[in-house]
Amino acid sequence: MEEGGFRVDPVTIDTTKIKPAKKKPVTALEKLEDTGLINTVLAAREREGMILFSTIDQVFNWARLSSLWPVTSGLACCAIEMMGTAMAHHDIARFGMEIFRASPRQSDLMFVAGTVTKKMAPRVKQLYEMMPDPKWVIAVGSCASTGGPYIESYAVLKGVDLIIPVDVYIPGCPPRPEAFLYGIIQLREKIKNEGYGAKWGLNK
Repeated sequence: MEEGGFRVDPVTIDTTKIKPAKKKPVTALEKLEDTGLINTVLAAREREGMILFSTIDQVFNWARLSSLWPVTSGLACCAIEMMGTAMAHHDIARFGMEIFRASPRQSDLMFVAGTVTKKMAPRVKQLYEMMPDPKWVIAVGSCASTGGPYIESYAVLKGVDLIIPVDVYIPGCPPRPEAFLYGIIQLREKIKNEGYGAKWGLNK
């Protein structure tokens, strides 16, 4: 066949080898399929009983609540009960906190155990500021929480929360070791729920 002086040969095109235009994902499911993760999600659902889904925040929180290191410090008579709580009879090692650190730079928990005088307050605040983040504070006894029987004294601070943030208050004058243990459990529960994410199944 010739048209306008040029020879045109018929050509056969194999359309089976032409890839169709890829459809742009619109729905959330299509977007998931487009990433190739849908098979992973389906496989995970089949093995749901064997896989633990979590966020990194929750893993960190679990590690933190299982290895609390209190700083060695005491202010008054409540510190004697703190020492008694740390003895073998009460076994605070089950909470991962049997090591009282001599340096605040290696600690993440401070027991404010006893009366906080206005002369001692700057030292307590300095100890707190020397601790690395994240860090927690437990106010032990009536004196540390509110000033206790010395609340009207010119020399006593009416609660340590006036100078540093407090996470857990343990009432008593002085509190028994069982109250200490309950306060530790409450702090662990608070640490477990810090951050973001769904509830997780590590019931430690």
